[in-house]
Amino acid sequence: MLLIFAILFLGAAAFALTEAATYPARLKARSVRLAADYGRVRVPTRTDENLRFRERVLAPASIRLASIPLKLNPRTNVEAIGAKLLAAGLSQRITPSTFLAIKGGTMVGCALLGVVFAAAASFVSAVLLLPVHGASGFSGPDFILSSRVRRRRESVRSALPDALDLLAVSVEAGLGFDGAVTKLTEHMSGPLVDEFGLLLSEMRMGESRQTALKNLAARTGAQELKSFVRAVVQADQLGISLGRILRVQAADTRLRRQAAAEEKAMKAPIKMLFPTVLFIFPSMFVVLLGPALMSVMKVLGG
Repeated sequence: MLLIFAILFLGAAAFALTEAATYPARLKARSVRLAADYGRVRVPTRTDENLRFRERVLAPASIRLASIPLKLNPRTNVEAIGAKLLAAGLSQRITPSTFLAIKGGTMVGCALLGVVFAAAASFVSAVLLLPVHGASGFSGPDFILSSRVRRRRESVRSALPDALDLLAVSVEAGLGFDGAVTKLTEHMSGPLVDEFGLLLSEMRMGESRQTALKNLAARTGAQELKSFVRAVVQADQLGISLGRILRVQAADTRLRRQAAAEEKAMKAPIKMLFPTVLFIFPSMFVVLLGPALMSVMKVLGG
């Protein structure tokens, strides 16, 4: 019975979170559809009625449910989660309230599943393991989000030198900074190019280049990109050649990437030491010394 309740709870939580996460996109699509159908006479269908009920009742209820954890957390925690979602490239799909609701749902779900499986052994073990499963479910989304932020920053760092080279070539060929960024978005892809696309959109909507560049650095959080932004802003203020600045930044970024790779290579033997001692050496001892020990035991036993 408890297992059925846990499954039903997880299903309801997944449905509510999916509704809350996809509601902004569906609302935008509905607005576009209504704008396209403006002036036309449409006969309501059963599908339209179902969609209206979903948008009118289910989605707002899911959003209100997801906003409850937002009221229970301090503002600094919510802002930190928002910054992580921004750095992970998920701010357009997941809000801090939805993420907090996901954490609450995984905490309760993991706790219930842990109780169900542990109760098969004994009631005491189920009670003792309840906080462990709840804590693991609560911290799981944070771990996944931090891992995604780390991978995205690594992708930005690895793609930055080539992107700066392309920007430098475009600027030296006579294009302005906006045109160089446009050329970059046409010939490359990846998280860094997506961020440059947002930079270009902000500048086209009226933001100054300095503000858009600072927003770019704040979104990614990569130190190399922050250095690039500072250099470009300083070049704008002092009237320095932008192409030369981009060349210098590309070379500096490559040196940093090489230094980071060398640092990882130096740490690799130390990281390999513990698995070697714990797993490889015991297996080697068993294979090499096992037959000899068995022979000695037979001789002594005889």
